[in-house]
Amino acid sequence: MSGLFLNMIKEEWRIHSTMFGSLNFALFPVLICAIGFMGTFLIPLIQNTLTLTDLVILIHANYLMLGLMVGAFGLLGNEVMNRRFGQASLLAYSARTLPLTPRYIFLTFVLKDTLYYFFLWILPLGAGFFIASLVIGIDLMIPLRLLVTLTFSFLSGMSCIFFLSTVYERSARLLGIILVLSGLIGSFYTIYYGINPASLFPALLLFTTFNVKNLFLTLLTLIIPFIAALLLYSPDTRNTTKIYENKMKPLIHRLRFIPYPSLMVKDMLDLWRSGSIIGQVIFSFFVPLVVIWFFLSLLDEYISILQLLFTFAMITGIIASTMYTWITMFDSLSIYTVLPVDVPVVIKSKITLFSLLQVIPALFISGICLFAGEGAYLFPVLVLTLSVSFYVLAVMIWLTGLSPSVLVYSARVMVLYFLLIGLILAIFSSLTMINPWSGIGAVLLFIPAYEFIKLGFRRWDRVEQGIF
Repeated sequence: MSGLFLNMIKEEWRIHSTMFGSLNFALFPVLICAIGFMGTFLIPLIQNTLTLTDLVILIHANYLMLGLMVGAFGLLGNEVMNRRFGQASLLAYSARTLPLTPRYIFLTFVLKDTLYYFFLWILPLGAGFFIASLVIGIDLMIPLRLLVTLTFSFLSGMSCIFFLSTVYERSARLLGIILVLSGLIGSFYTIYYGINPASLFPALLLFTTFNVKNLFLTLLTLIIPFIAALLLYSPDTRNTTKIYENKMKPLIHRLRFIPYPSLMVKDMLDLWRSGSIIGQVIFSFFVPLVVIWFFLSLLDEYISILQLLFTFAMITGIIASTMYTWITMFDSLSIYTVLPVDVPVVIKSKITLFSLLQVIPALFISGICLFAGEGAYLFPVLVLTLSVSFYVLAVMIWLTGLSPSVLVYSARVMVLYFLLIGLILAIFSSLTMINPWSGIGAVLLFIPAYEFIKLGFRRWDRVEQGIF
Protein backbone atom coordinates (compact mmCIF):
# COMPACT_ATOMS: atom_id res chain seq x y z
CA MET A 1 0.00 0.00 0.00
CA SER A 2 2.88 2.39 0.77
CA GLY A 3 4.05 2.49 -2.84
CA LEU A 4 0.57 3.15 -4.21
CA PHE A 5 -0.13 5.66 -1.43
CA LEU A 6 3.04 7.68 -2.09
CA ASN A 7 2.36 7.72 -5.82
CA MET A 8 -1.18 8.98 -5.21
CA ILE A 9 0.25 11.79 -3.06
CA LYS A 10 2.66 12.69 -5.88
CA GLU A 11 -0.21 12.56 -8.35
CA GLU A 12 -2.23 15.01 -6.22
CA TRP A 13 0.72 17.40 -6.07
CA ARG A 14 1.36 17.21 -9.82
CA ILE A 15 -2.30 17.85 -10.69
CA HIS A 16 -2.52 21.01 -8.61
CA SER A 17 0.99 22.33 -9.26
CA THR A 18 0.43 21.92 -13.00
CA MET A 19 -2.82 23.89 -12.79
CA PHE A 20 -1.50 26.99 -11.01
CA GLY A 21 2.16 26.47 -10.08
CA SER A 22 3.99 24.68 -7.29
CA LEU A 23 4.53 27.83 -5.22
CA ASN A 24 0.84 28.81 -5.13
CA PHE A 25 -0.15 25.32 -4.05
CA ALA A 26 2.64 25.07 -1.44
CA LEU A 27 1.61 28.43 0.04
CA PHE A 28 -1.99 27.34 0.62
CA PRO A 29 -1.37 25.68 4.05
CA VAL A 30 0.83 28.67 4.94
CA LEU A 31 -2.19 30.88 4.29
CA ILE A 32 -4.40 28.75 6.57
CA CYS A 33 -1.67 28.87 9.24
CA ALA A 34 -1.55 32.67 8.97
CA ILE A 35 -5.34 32.86 9.35
CA GLY A 36 -5.15 30.72 12.51
CA PHE A 37 -2.26 32.84 13.82
CA MET A 38 -3.98 36.20 13.24
CA GLY A 39 -7.37 34.92 14.40
CA THR A 40 -5.91 33.96 17.79
CA PHE A 41 -5.10 37.60 18.52
CA LEU A 42 -8.77 38.50 18.00
CA ILE A 43 -9.97 36.16 20.77
CA PRO A 44 -9.55 38.72 23.61
CA LEU A 45 -11.38 41.34 21.51
CA ILE A 46 -14.46 39.26 20.71
CA GLN A 47 -14.92 37.57 24.09
CA ASN A 48 -17.33 40.32 25.16
CA THR A 49 -19.77 39.31 22.42
CA LEU A 50 -18.80 35.69 21.78
CA THR A 51 -17.51 33.51 24.59
CA LEU A 52 -14.59 31.15 24.11
CA THR A 53 -16.99 28.20 24.45
CA ASP A 54 -19.15 29.50 21.61
CA LEU A 55 -16.09 30.13 19.47
CA VAL A 56 -14.97 26.54 20.01
CA ILE A 57 -18.43 25.32 18.97
CA LEU A 58 -18.28 27.34 15.74
CA ILE A 59 -14.79 26.12 14.84
CA HIS A 60 -15.73 22.49 15.42
CA ALA A 61 -18.93 22.99 13.42
CA ASN A 62 -16.94 24.43 10.49
CA TYR A 63 -14.56 21.47 10.41
CA LEU A 64 -17.40 19.02 10.78
CA MET A 65 -19.06 20.70 7.78
CA LEU A 66 -15.79 20.51 5.83
CA GLY A 67 -15.66 16.77 6.48
CA LEU A 68 -19.31 16.40 5.46
CA MET A 69 -18.75 18.28 2.21
CA VAL A 70 -15.62 16.44 1.04
CA GLY A 71 -16.27 12.93 2.36
CA ALA A 72 -18.96 11.67 -0.03
CA PHE A 73 -16.64 8.97 -1.37
CA GLY A 74 -19.61 6.73 -2.05
CA LEU A 75 -20.54 9.12 -4.86
CA LEU A 76 -17.02 10.14 -5.88
CA GLY A 77 -15.58 6.62 -5.81
CA ASN A 78 -17.28 5.35 -8.94
CA GLU A 79 -16.33 8.48 -10.87
CA VAL A 80 -12.66 8.06 -9.95
CA MET A 81 -12.47 4.26 -10.25
CA ASN A 82 -14.20 4.23 -13.63
CA ARG A 83 -12.43 7.15 -15.26
CA ARG A 84 -15.44 9.41 -15.43
CA PHE A 85 -13.88 12.26 -13.48
CA GLY A 86 -13.51 14.87 -16.19
CA GLN A 87 -10.62 14.03 -18.48
CA ALA A 88 -8.35 12.69 -15.73
CA SER A 89 -7.11 9.12 -15.61
CA LEU A 90 -6.08 8.75 -11.97
CA LEU A 91 -4.03 5.98 -10.38
CA ALA A 92 -7.27 4.66 -8.89
CA TYR A 93 -8.06 3.45 -12.40
CA SER A 94 -5.15 1.00 -12.11
CA ALA A 95 -7.62 -1.58 -10.79
CA ARG A 96 -8.13 -2.36 -14.48
CA THR A 97 -4.47 -3.16 -15.17
CA LEU A 98 -2.73 -4.12 -11.91
CA PRO A 99 -3.25 -7.21 -9.68
CA LEU A 100 -4.91 -5.08 -6.99
CA THR A 101 -8.49 -5.33 -5.84
CA PRO A 102 -10.75 -2.30 -6.38
CA ARG A 103 -11.52 -2.10 -2.63
CA TYR A 104 -7.79 -2.06 -1.80
CA ILE A 105 -7.14 0.76 -4.26
CA PHE A 106 -10.20 2.66 -3.09
CA LEU A 107 -9.11 2.40 0.57
CA THR A 108 -5.72 3.83 -0.41
CA PHE A 109 -7.44 6.65 -2.30
CA VAL A 110 -9.60 7.52 0.74
CA LEU A 111 -6.58 7.51 3.08
CA LYS A 112 -4.69 9.71 0.64
CA ASP A 113 -7.53 12.24 0.51
CA THR A 114 -7.82 12.20 4.31
CA LEU A 115 -4.13 12.97 4.76
CA TYR A 116 -4.33 15.55 1.97
CA TYR A 117 -7.07 17.53 3.71
CA PHE A 118 -5.36 17.16 7.10
CA PHE A 119 -2.16 18.82 5.91
CA LEU A 120 -4.00 21.48 3.89
CA TRP A 121 -6.70 22.53 6.37
CA ILE A 122 -6.38 21.09 9.88
CA LEU A 123 -2.68 21.01 10.80
CA PRO A 124 -1.96 24.56 9.48
CA LEU A 125 -4.80 26.09 11.52
CA GLY A 126 -3.67 24.24 14.65
CA ALA A 127 -0.07 25.29 14.02
CA GLY A 128 -1.08 28.95 13.63
CA PHE A 129 -3.07 28.82 16.88
CA PHE A 130 -0.16 27.11 18.66
CA ILE A 131 2.42 29.68 17.50
CA ALA A 132 0.15 32.58 18.49
CA SER A 133 -0.45 30.95 21.88
CA LEU A 134 3.29 31.15 22.57
CA VAL A 135 3.13 34.91 21.97
CA ILE A 136 -0.01 35.85 23.93
CA GLY A 137 0.44 33.34 26.76
CA ILE A 138 -2.45 30.91 26.19
CA ASP A 139 -2.05 27.54 27.91
CA LEU A 140 -0.34 25.35 25.29
CA MET A 141 -2.56 22.40 26.12
CA ILE A 142 -5.52 24.27 24.59
CA PRO A 143 -4.14 24.48 21.00
CA LEU A 144 -2.82 20.91 21.24
CA ARG A 145 -6.21 19.65 22.41
CA LEU A 146 -7.93 21.74 19.73
CA LEU A 147 -5.75 20.20 17.02
CA VAL A 148 -6.76 16.70 18.15
CA THR A 149 -10.47 17.45 18.44
CA LEU A 150 -10.63 19.41 15.18
CA THR A 151 -9.05 16.41 13.47
CA PHE A 152 -11.68 14.17 15.02
CA SER A 153 -14.42 16.65 14.09
CA PHE A 154 -13.33 16.65 10.44
CA LEU A 155 -12.93 12.87 10.38
CA SER A 156 -16.35 12.42 12.01
CA GLY A 157 -17.99 14.39 9.23
CA MET A 158 -16.01 12.56 6.55
CA SER A 159 -16.72 9.12 8.05
CA CYS A 160 -20.43 9.82 8.51
CA ILE A 161 -21.01 11.16 5.00
CA PHE A 162 -18.87 8.38 3.51
CA PHE A 163 -21.19 5.86 5.13
CA LEU A 164 -24.38 7.68 4.10
CA SER A 165 -23.24 8.19 0.49
CA THR A 166 -22.28 4.51 0.24
CA VAL A 167 -25.69 3.51 1.57
CA TYR A 168 -27.27 5.83 -0.99
CA GLU A 169 -25.38 4.08 -3.80
CA ARG A 170 -26.76 0.77 -2.53
CA SER A 171 -30.32 1.86 -1.77
CA ALA A 172 -31.83 5.34 -1.72
CA ARG A 173 -34.77 3.94 0.24
CA LEU A 174 -32.49 2.63 2.99
CA LEU A 175 -30.79 6.01 3.21
CA GLY A 176 -34.19 7.64 3.61
CA ILE A 177 -35.02 5.28 6.47
CA ILE A 178 -31.71 6.07 8.21
CA LEU A 179 -32.21 9.84 7.87
CA VAL A 180 -35.80 9.65 9.12
CA LEU A 181 -34.77 7.54 12.12
CA SER A 182 -31.93 9.95 12.89
CA GLY A 183 -34.35 12.86 12.72
CA LEU A 184 -36.81 11.11 15.03
CA ILE A 185 -34.09 10.27 17.57
CA GLY A 186 -32.82 13.84 17.47
CA SER A 187 -36.34 15.19 17.91
CA PHE A 188 -36.90 12.82 20.85
CA TYR A 189 -33.79 14.09 22.65
CA THR A 190 -34.73 17.68 21.93
CA ILE A 191 -38.36 17.41 23.08
CA TYR A 192 -38.16 14.83 25.89
CA TYR A 193 -34.80 15.70 27.43
CA GLY A 194 -34.53 19.30 26.25
CA ILE A 195 -31.08 18.52 24.85
CA ASN A 196 -29.82 19.76 21.50
CA PRO A 197 -28.30 16.69 19.73
CA ALA A 198 -25.36 18.85 18.62
CA SER A 199 -24.29 19.20 22.27
CA LEU A 200 -23.63 15.43 22.31
CA PHE A 201 -21.11 15.64 19.46
CA PRO A 202 -18.20 13.41 20.65
CA ALA A 203 -15.36 15.65 19.40
CA LEU A 204 -16.88 18.63 21.20
CA LEU A 205 -17.32 16.59 24.39
CA LEU A 206 -13.69 15.47 24.08
CA PHE A 207 -12.47 19.07 23.90
CA THR A 208 -14.55 20.01 26.94
CA THR A 209 -13.57 16.94 28.96
CA PHE A 210 -10.46 15.24 27.61
CA ASN A 211 -10.54 11.74 29.10
CA VAL A 212 -10.26 8.10 28.03
CA LYS A 213 -14.04 7.59 27.93
CA ASN A 214 -14.69 10.48 25.54
CA LEU A 215 -11.66 9.55 23.45
CA PHE A 216 -12.94 6.00 23.06
CA LEU A 217 -16.45 7.26 22.18
CA THR A 218 -15.02 9.61 19.56
CA LEU A 219 -12.92 6.87 17.98
CA LEU A 220 -15.97 4.60 17.79
CA THR A 221 -17.94 7.26 15.91
CA LEU A 222 -15.10 7.43 13.39
CA ILE A 223 -14.21 3.78 12.95
CA ILE A 224 -17.63 2.09 12.85
CA PRO A 225 -19.13 4.17 9.97
CA PHE A 226 -15.82 4.06 8.08
CA ILE A 227 -15.53 0.26 8.24
CA ALA A 228 -19.22 -0.14 7.40
CA ALA A 229 -18.79 2.13 4.37
CA LEU A 230 -15.79 0.15 3.11
CA LEU A 231 -17.67 -3.12 3.47
CA LEU A 232 -20.70 -1.72 1.65
CA TYR A 233 -18.72 0.02 -1.09
CA SER A 234 -18.73 -1.77 -4.42
CA PRO A 235 -17.15 -0.08 -7.47
CA ASP A 236 -19.21 -0.25 -10.61
CA THR A 237 -17.03 -2.55 -12.70
CA ARG A 238 -19.73 -4.20 -14.77
CA ASN A 239 -19.51 -3.66 -18.49
CA THR A 240 -23.08 -2.54 -18.98
CA THR A 241 -24.51 -0.14 -21.49
CA LYS A 242 -27.25 2.23 -20.46
CA ILE A 243 -29.67 3.38 -23.12
CA TYR A 244 -31.54 6.61 -22.49
CA GLU A 245 -34.49 8.08 -24.28
CA ASN A 246 -33.52 11.15 -26.30
CA LYS A 247 -34.60 13.94 -23.99
CA MET A 248 -32.23 16.59 -25.25
CA LYS A 249 -34.26 17.78 -28.24
CA PRO A 250 -37.58 18.00 -26.34
CA LEU A 251 -35.92 19.86 -23.47
CA ILE A 252 -34.16 22.29 -25.82
CA HIS A 253 -37.50 22.97 -27.49
CA ARG A 254 -39.25 23.59 -24.16
CA LEU A 255 -36.43 25.77 -22.84
CA ARG A 256 -35.76 27.65 -26.07
CA PHE A 257 -36.64 30.95 -24.36
CA ILE A 258 -33.57 30.50 -22.10
CA PRO A 259 -30.16 31.70 -23.37
CA TYR A 260 -27.96 28.89 -24.76
CA PRO A 261 -30.45 26.08 -24.12
CA SER A 262 -28.33 23.37 -25.83
CA LEU A 263 -25.34 23.74 -23.51
CA MET A 264 -27.53 24.14 -20.44
CA VAL A 265 -29.57 21.03 -21.23
CA LYS A 266 -26.35 19.08 -21.78
CA ASP A 267 -25.18 19.98 -18.25
CA MET A 268 -28.63 19.24 -16.85
CA LEU A 269 -28.67 15.76 -18.38
CA ASP A 270 -25.10 15.09 -17.18
CA LEU A 271 -26.15 15.87 -13.60
CA TRP A 272 -29.32 13.83 -13.80
CA ARG A 273 -27.96 10.72 -15.53
CA SER A 274 -24.88 10.55 -13.32
CA GLY A 275 -27.10 10.67 -10.23
CA SER A 276 -25.10 13.64 -8.97
CA ILE A 277 -27.97 16.08 -8.67
CA ILE A 278 -29.78 14.06 -5.98
CA GLY A 279 -26.60 12.92 -4.24
CA GLN A 280 -25.06 16.40 -4.18
CA VAL A 281 -28.26 17.99 -2.86
CA ILE A 282 -28.33 15.47 -0.01
CA PHE A 283 -24.63 15.21 0.88
CA SER A 284 -23.14 18.56 -0.20
CA PHE A 285 -26.06 20.82 0.63
CA PHE A 286 -28.82 19.44 2.86
CA VAL A 287 -26.87 17.37 5.44
CA PRO A 288 -24.07 19.94 6.10
CA LEU A 289 -26.54 22.80 6.51
CA VAL A 290 -28.84 20.87 8.83
CA VAL A 291 -25.84 19.98 11.00
CA ILE A 292 -24.64 23.61 11.03
CA TRP A 293 -28.13 24.79 12.00
CA PHE A 294 -28.15 22.52 15.04
CA PHE A 295 -24.69 23.73 16.06
CA LEU A 296 -25.67 27.39 15.64
CA SER A 297 -28.75 26.76 17.76
CA LEU A 298 -26.40 26.00 20.67
CA LEU A 299 -25.61 29.72 20.72
CA ASP A 300 -29.20 30.88 21.25
CA GLU A 301 -28.46 31.73 24.89
CA TYR A 302 -26.15 34.55 23.76
CA ILE A 303 -27.51 35.44 20.31
CA SER A 304 -31.16 35.87 19.37
CA ILE A 305 -32.76 33.31 17.08
CA LEU A 306 -33.29 36.07 14.51
CA GLN A 307 -29.58 36.90 14.39
CA LEU A 308 -28.80 33.20 14.06
CA LEU A 309 -31.28 32.95 11.20
CA PHE A 310 -29.64 35.74 9.19
CA THR A 311 -26.18 34.31 9.89
CA PHE A 312 -27.44 30.95 8.66
CA ALA A 313 -28.95 32.62 5.59
CA MET A 314 -25.48 33.88 4.59
CA ILE A 315 -23.95 30.45 5.23
CA THR A 316 -26.68 28.89 3.08
CA GLY A 317 -25.86 31.36 0.31
CA ILE A 318 -22.18 30.41 0.41
CA ILE A 319 -22.95 26.67 0.34
CA ALA A 320 -25.49 27.24 -2.46
CA SER A 321 -22.78 28.92 -4.55
CA THR A 322 -20.89 25.58 -4.60
CA MET A 323 -23.59 24.29 -6.94
CA TYR A 324 -21.41 25.85 -9.64
CA THR A 325 -18.83 23.13 -8.92
CA TRP A 326 -21.51 20.48 -9.50
CA ILE A 327 -22.15 21.87 -12.97
CA THR A 328 -18.46 22.02 -13.91
CA MET A 329 -17.26 18.74 -12.36
CA PHE A 330 -17.88 16.38 -15.29
CA ASP A 331 -16.32 18.28 -18.16
CA SER A 332 -13.42 20.55 -18.98
CA LEU A 333 -12.90 23.40 -21.39
CA SER A 334 -11.05 21.15 -23.84
CA ILE A 335 -14.24 19.36 -24.90
CA TYR A 336 -15.71 22.67 -26.06
CA THR A 337 -12.73 23.69 -28.18
CA VAL A 338 -14.02 21.67 -31.14
CA LEU A 339 -17.35 23.52 -31.00
CA PRO A 340 -18.09 27.01 -32.38
CA VAL A 341 -18.48 28.49 -28.88
CA ASP A 342 -16.21 30.67 -26.77
CA VAL A 343 -15.56 30.60 -23.03
CA PRO A 344 -18.11 33.30 -22.07
CA VAL A 345 -20.88 31.37 -23.82
CA VAL A 346 -20.02 28.19 -21.91
CA ILE A 347 -19.95 30.06 -18.59
CA LYS A 348 -23.25 31.82 -19.38
CA SER A 349 -24.94 28.46 -19.98
CA LYS A 350 -23.69 27.21 -16.62
CA ILE A 351 -24.89 30.40 -14.89
CA THR A 352 -28.33 29.74 -16.37
CA LEU A 353 -28.47 26.22 -14.92
CA PHE A 354 -27.05 27.54 -11.63
CA SER A 355 -29.93 30.04 -11.50
CA LEU A 356 -32.48 27.25 -11.93
CA LEU A 357 -30.85 25.26 -9.13
CA GLN A 358 -31.29 28.19 -6.73
CA VAL A 359 -34.85 26.97 -6.20
CA ILE A 360 -33.29 24.39 -3.84
CA PRO A 361 -31.65 26.85 -1.38
CA ALA A 362 -34.70 29.13 -1.64
CA LEU A 363 -37.04 26.33 -0.51
CA PHE A 364 -34.57 25.16 2.15
CA ILE A 365 -34.03 28.54 3.81
CA SER A 366 -37.79 29.20 3.64
CA GLY A 367 -38.39 26.00 5.59
CA ILE A 368 -35.75 26.93 8.17
CA CYS A 369 -37.26 30.40 8.53
CA LEU A 370 -40.73 28.99 9.18
CA PHE A 371 -39.31 26.29 11.49
CA ALA A 372 -37.59 29.00 13.54
CA GLY A 373 -40.91 30.82 13.90
CA GLU A 374 -39.67 33.90 12.02
CA GLY A 375 -41.91 33.72 8.96
CA ALA A 376 -42.44 37.51 9.08
CA TYR A 377 -38.81 37.94 7.95
CA LEU A 378 -38.97 35.38 5.13
CA PHE A 379 -38.52 37.98 2.38
CA PRO A 380 -35.27 39.61 3.67
CA VAL A 381 -33.88 36.16 4.53
CA LEU A 382 -34.56 34.93 0.98
CA VAL A 383 -33.07 38.05 -0.59
CA LEU A 384 -29.94 37.78 1.57
CA THR A 385 -29.45 34.07 0.80
CA LEU A 386 -29.82 34.35 -2.97
CA SER A 387 -27.85 37.60 -3.22
CA VAL A 388 -24.90 36.09 -1.33
CA SER A 389 -25.11 32.95 -3.49
CA PHE A 390 -24.91 34.87 -6.77
CA TYR A 391 -22.22 37.21 -5.46
CA VAL A 392 -20.00 34.31 -4.39
CA LEU A 393 -20.70 32.63 -7.75
CA ALA A 394 -19.48 35.76 -9.54
CA VAL A 395 -16.30 35.86 -7.44
CA MET A 396 -15.66 32.17 -8.23
CA ILE A 397 -16.15 32.76 -11.96
CA TRP A 398 -13.69 35.64 -11.91
CA LEU A 399 -11.09 33.75 -9.88
CA THR A 400 -11.46 30.18 -11.18
CA GLY A 401 -13.37 30.18 -14.46
CA LEU A 402 -14.48 26.64 -15.29
CA SER A 403 -12.22 24.96 -12.69
CA PRO A 404 -13.58 26.06 -9.28
CA SER A 405 -12.88 22.80 -7.45
CA VAL A 406 -9.18 22.82 -8.40
CA LEU A 407 -8.07 26.45 -8.59
CA VAL A 408 -9.46 27.15 -5.12
CA TYR A 409 -6.28 25.54 -3.73
CA SER A 410 -4.16 28.33 -5.13
CA ALA A 411 -3.02 30.54 -2.24
CA ARG A 412 -3.48 33.69 -4.33
CA VAL A 413 -7.01 32.69 -5.30
CA MET A 414 -7.95 31.78 -1.72
CA VAL A 415 -6.65 35.09 -0.30
CA LEU A 416 -8.78 37.07 -2.74
CA TYR A 417 -11.74 34.78 -2.14
CA PHE A 418 -11.56 35.20 1.65
CA LEU A 419 -11.17 38.97 1.39
CA LEU A 420 -14.01 39.53 -1.05
CA ILE A 421 -16.43 37.18 0.72
CA GLY A 422 -15.41 38.04 4.28
CA LEU A 423 -15.87 41.78 3.74
CA ILE A 424 -19.42 41.33 2.45
CA LEU A 425 -20.36 38.92 5.24
CA ALA A 426 -19.04 41.31 7.88
CA ILE A 427 -21.05 44.21 6.43
CA PHE A 428 -24.38 42.42 6.20
CA SER A 429 -23.89 40.61 9.49
CA SER A 430 -23.62 44.00 11.20
CA LEU A 431 -26.52 45.53 9.26
CA THR A 432 -28.96 42.69 9.95
CA MET A 433 -28.13 42.84 13.67
CA ILE A 434 -29.19 46.49 13.67
CA ASN A 435 -32.26 46.01 11.49
CA PRO A 436 -33.31 42.61 10.05
CA TRP A 437 -35.02 44.26 7.08
CA SER A 438 -31.64 45.63 5.95
CA GLY A 439 -31.13 42.12 4.53
CA ILE A 440 -33.12 43.35 1.53
CA GLY A 441 -30.20 45.67 0.79
CA ALA A 442 -28.18 42.59 -0.17
CA VAL A 443 -29.83 42.87 -3.59
CA LEU A 444 -27.18 45.53 -4.27
CA LEU A 445 -24.65 42.67 -4.37
CA PHE A 446 -25.89 41.91 -7.88
CA ILE A 447 -24.08 45.06 -9.08
CA PRO A 448 -20.54 43.92 -8.11
CA ALA A 449 -21.55 40.37 -9.08
CA TYR A 450 -22.33 41.55 -12.60
CA GLU A 451 -18.96 43.33 -12.81
CA PHE A 452 -17.05 40.27 -11.53
CA ILE A 453 -18.76 38.08 -14.13
CA LYS A 454 -17.81 40.49 -16.92
CA LEU A 455 -14.22 40.50 -15.67
CA GLY A 456 -14.32 36.70 -15.59
CA PHE A 457 -15.54 36.53 -19.19
CA ARG A 458 -12.65 38.70 -20.40
CA ARG A 459 -10.07 36.94 -18.23
CA TRP A 460 -10.87 33.34 -19.14
CA ASP A 461 -11.51 34.11 -22.80
CA ARG A 462 -7.97 35.48 -22.94
CA VAL A 463 -6.61 32.43 -21.15
CA GLU A 464 -8.20 30.18 -23.78
CA GLN A 465 -6.70 32.32 -26.53
CA GLY A 466 -3.31 32.16 -24.82
CA ILE A 467 -2.91 35.94 -24.36
CA PHE A 468 -3.64 36.35 -20.63
